[in-house]
Amino acid sequence: MKMTAELEKAFTKQIVKEFESAMLYRQLAIELELMDLPGISKWLKSHAAEELTHADKLIKHLTDRDNHPVIGDIKTPKVKVTSVTETFDVALEAERDVSQAIRDLYTAADKAHDIDSRSLLDWFVNEQIEEEATVSEILGRARLVNEDGSGILRLDAELGASA
Repeated sequence: MKMTAELEKAFTKQIVKEFESAMLYRQLAIELELMDLPGISKWLKSHAAEELTHADKLIKHLTDRDNHPVIGDIKTPKVKVTSVTETFDVALEAERDVSQAIRDLYTAADKAHDIDSRSLLDWFVNEQIEEEATVSEILGRARLVNEDGSGILRLDAELGASA
């Protein structure tokens, strides 16, 4: 069943947010590459790719329902970081922003009585809980080592291996 024009617009807004999130993670990956931390950069690149997958899920949902997704204006990030801790502070703030946007989209779908979006939005809610927890854990570990070289290099190796 086709969704309302208003709800389609809300989904399109979320698609843009997912693309913006991907670009933010990609820029952070560049910043960490410049700090000679290829493992963390690799993790950030893989996370950028995951954000693009999220956008694709939303696009598919719209096209499957005979709606017309449009990629709107994507704001490119203007971020420059100087530490691993700062990198993950930025990432956590971005994840919290995406989480709120998903909750807003969920509310809009409920308001439109659009039960066809529930399973997708439930997936996104759970995904955001996991993403915030992951980034928060990495941030906590970066703070724990307090930018100590050996600790950061260990985190770099672990994140590179997990990406």
